[in-house]
Amino acid sequence: MGIIIRLLMINKKQSWTIFWLLFLLYMFDYMDRMVIVSLFPYLKQDMGMTDAQCGLLVSSVYWSILIFSFPVSILVDRWSRTKSISIMAALWSLATLCCAFTKNFSQLFIARAAIGIGEAGYAPGGTAMLSASFPKEKRAKILGLWNASIPLGSALGIGIGGFVAHNFGWRHAFGLVALPGLLLAIVFYFVKDYKTIALTQKGNTGKEIKMQFIDMVRQFTRNPTLLCNNLSFALNVFITTSLLTWLPTYFHRFENLAMDKASIKASSIMVLAIIGAPLGGFLSDLWMKKKENARLVFPAISSLLTGILLFFAFSFFSGTIQYLVLLLTGITAVAFVPSCVAVTQDVVHPGLRAVSLSLNIIIQHLLGSSLAPIIIGKLSDDYGIDRALTILPAFALLAAVLLFIGSFYYKKDVIVQPVKKSYPQSPA
Repeated sequence: MGIIIRLLMINKKQSWTIFWLLFLLYMFDYMDRMVIVSLFPYLKQDMGMTDAQCGLLVSSVYWSILIFSFPVSILVDRWSRTKSISIMAALWSLATLCCAFTKNFSQLFIARAAIGIGEAGYAPGGTAMLSASFPKEKRAKILGLWNASIPLGSALGIGIGGFVAHNFGWRHAFGLVALPGLLLAIVFYFVKDYKTIALTQKGNTGKEIKMQFIDMVRQFTRNPTLLCNNLSFALNVFITTSLLTWLPTYFHRFENLAMDKASIKASSIMVLAIIGAPLGGFLSDLWMKKKENARLVFPAISSLLTGILLFFAFSFFSGTIQYLVLLLTGITAVAFVPSCVAVTQDVVHPGLRAVSLSLNIIIQHLLGSSLAPIIIGKLSDDYGIDRALTILPAFALLAAVLLFIGSFYYKKDVIVQPVKKSYPQSPA
């Protein structure tokens, strides 16, 4: 461990060291978060749960993130990115381990909620570190590469969880995915952080003055780009969370697959986001060289394409054709992420970057990920999982409309940022 820490401290490519550690942490974060969806049949059998209750076990994580994201992000921005991330990673890993020892729905619900407390500030903290470590013109590409860890971790969690539960029991699945994150949390505690940025702005005389609370609030409330971006993010996250949560169950019920095979099939679709997220970031950054508001126009197009693919997949197709369409959806459904995350950093003061993303997270979880498992689960109980999933294209269409609207405000809102000299230097 000591050798690893010394290498981290003297690495000349500190920015990429930070990137890969954050990538692995995010991957294990989503393994811990999503492993439970492959365990639904076993939990229903052992604890007599309904689909709606299974959905609650996913939503409980997002509710905790929703509640704690904003206060934790303030701690991240004003105290330490590295130490905050390390503590949070240790907490969510230990909470996942505790899930293995629960005996009823209430205990499992509480343990899952504790996972969300640990994860509350990770995305804001990680995004702030990457935004400070790499230049703005590469921001969407870097964030796209980083966010590729989400589908990878989700797919690994679902696939490994289904396999382990089928062969060794569902409790072992929780223990297996918890340990790697705990080890990485210890390592990350010793990574070099960047200097906390002063919250100042130019006054009427041209001198830097301290920002007042109302000035900070206006960064978010008088920003139509951010409003459209965050609302569309929530709609798209409703779609991705629904697919992550319920595709294994869908294949289990309608293709008569064992849950381990259904989980692997669903994972094969969502893991293609490894292509979609980096590709979305690369294309939007490339297009931005010619079109300034490309970071909103590109995800608008990808959202529209996702809606069309989902409409045909769940309304007209089945079997092999449906699977092929869903594979393509696995790429397009997350192409919006790097651009939309980059927008949360582009149009606010650099000292409020973690807070900006935490606001995005609050909105996406309040209106998207926390509702998706429950709503689809309830519709599944009432009408069947096949009909429940047919509502998803409407969310993609509305997201596309909001992003197109937001694109008309981007140029004006991004100009109000402080000049580049106020940005932090790369911690290389």
